Amino acid sequence: MTEDTWDRVQQRLLKTVGHNNYKTWIEPLELQSLNDDVAVFTVPTNFMGNYVGQNFSDLILHEFNVDGFHIQRLGFKVAVQTGASAISGKRAPLFEVMDDDASDIALAEAPVKAAPSVVKRPVAESETLEALQAAPLDPRFTFDSFVVGKPNELAHAAARRVAEGGPVTFNPLVLYGGVGLGKTHLMHAIAWELTETNPDLNVLYLSAEQFMYRFVQALRERKMMDFKHLFRSVDVLMVDDVQFIAGKDSTQEEFFHTFNALVDQNKQIIISADRAPGEIKELEERVKSRLQCGLVVDLHPTDYELRLGILQTKVQEQRMTYPGLSVADGVLEFLAHRISTNVRVLEGALTRLFAFASLVGREIDMELTQDCLADVLRASERKITVEEIQRKVSEHYNIRMSDIIGPKRLRSYARPRQVAMYLCKQLTSRSLPEIGRRFGGRDHTTVMHGVKRIEELRTVDGQIAEDVEMLRRTLEA
Repeated sequence: MTEDTWDRVQQRLLKTVGHNNYKTWIEPLELQSLNDDVAVFTVPTNFMGNYVGQNFSDLILHEFNVDGFHIQRLGFKVAVQTGASAISGKRAPLFEVMDDDASDIALAEAPVKAAPSVVKRPVAESETLEALQAAPLDPRFTFDSFVVGKPNELAHAAARRVAEGGPVTFNPLVLYGGVGLGKTHLMHAIAWELTETNPDLNVLYLSAEQFMYRFVQALRERKMMDFKHLFRSVDVLMVDDVQFIAGKDSTQEEFFHTFNALVDQNKQIIISADRAPGEIKELEERVKSRLQCGLVVDLHPTDYELRLGILQTKVQEQRMTYPGLSVADGVLEFLAHRISTNVRVLEGALTRLFAFASLVGREIDMELTQDCLADVLRASERKITVEEIQRKVSEHYNIRMSDIIGPKRLRSYARPRQVAMYLCKQLTSRSLPEIGRRFGGRDHTTVMHGVKRIEELRTVDGQIAEDVEMLRRTLEA
C-alpha cells in the first residue's frame, strides 16, 4: 500500500515539477514509512535530503494529502550509516543536520497551540522560499485572551465571524488601526481558531515584509512558478502590516494577482494595516480598490474602560507567576488613565511593575508604581498644546485661527470652536478656566457648555463624531 501510494504521488509530481527535476530529486527518493503525520524517505546523500526538504516538501505534502494521508512533516534518512536527516513541516518547516555518528532520524516539531512557547528563529538569507512558508503564531494571542470593549467590539465580532469558517461572507477582511491596538492579536486568534477547528485547512499567516522578501527571493532564484503555486494554493491568506508594500511596485503587482486568484477561488483573505487602505500613500489604486471591496474595520484607540479591563485581565495572569503579590486600590485606575496610547506599553508597564515588586518584596502601591515606572509615565504624558489643537481644527474646517479665538458667534465658527474646546479638555491637562483664556478670554462656563455640546452631538451627528475622531488621531499621531 505504501509503495502504491508513493507511485501515485510520484506520477503527479512528475507533471508538477517537470522531467528534469523529477529525475534528479524525486525519483531517487525511497519511501520508508508512513507513520502518523510523518513520511520518512531514504536518500542517497545528506545534500539531497536537505535540498528536497527545502525545495519540494510542500509539493510532496500536498500530494500525500490529496491521497487522504494527513502528512505534516517529511523526514529524510541517508542510506549509509553515517547519515544526516532533515525534517520539514507544512506550517513552519525546520531543518536539522545530524552528526555523522547519528543513525536515527530527528524530528523537528512544528509549533502547536498547546506548547508553552512558539519556536522563533532568525531568517537567514540562504533559506529558500518554501522553508519560510509561514510566520510562527504566538500562543498568547487567542480570542480567550482578547479583551473586548467599545473601541474594538466590531473588529472582534468580524474576526470571530471569519474564524468560524464556512462560506466566505466578506472578502477581504481588513483590520486597521494604530500601534498596539490589537490587530496582530486578532490575526493570530483567527489563525489559531481556524487551524484548531479544521486542521486540514491550509492557513498561511505572514507579514507584508515576509511576502516581499519571498517574492524578491523567488525572482532571484527563478522560482516564480513555485512562489505562485504556494500562495495560490492556500485556503486562508493572512497578511499583516500591508502598508509595508506601499511604493514597492513589483511586489504590489504580484500581491494584486495573488489577491485576485484567491478571491476567484472563494478563498478567505485577511489583511491588517496601520491606517485605512485609502489613506496608505504610494499604494496603487487598484490594490486600494481590492482592499476596500470587503469589510474594512477600524480598531479605535482604547478608552479608559477598555484599558482598565485589559489591566485587570493581565493582573490575573501576572498573579499566576507572582502569587504572593497584591495590588493596592487605585493603582490600575492610575495606570489606565496615564498610559493611554498603546496597549503594549500598558502591558509592559504592568509586567515591569510585578517583576520589580517581586524583587524588592513590596506591595504594588502608588509610591512603588511611580518610582518603578517614572520613565514610562514621563513618556506617556500628553504633550499636545492648546495652540496645536486650535491650528489643526482651523485647518480641518478651512477657517482662520483668529476666527476660532475671536468673538464671532456664527455657526461656521462656533461649532469648530466647540470642537477645539472639547479636544483641549480631552487631550491636555489644562483646566477649564485656562482653556477659556486661550480662546479669547472666555469664561470657563462657556468652555463647559462647548464640551458638553460636542459630547451630545457625537452620539447623534455622525459627521461631528467623524471630525472629532479624525482630529484626535491626527493630534496623537
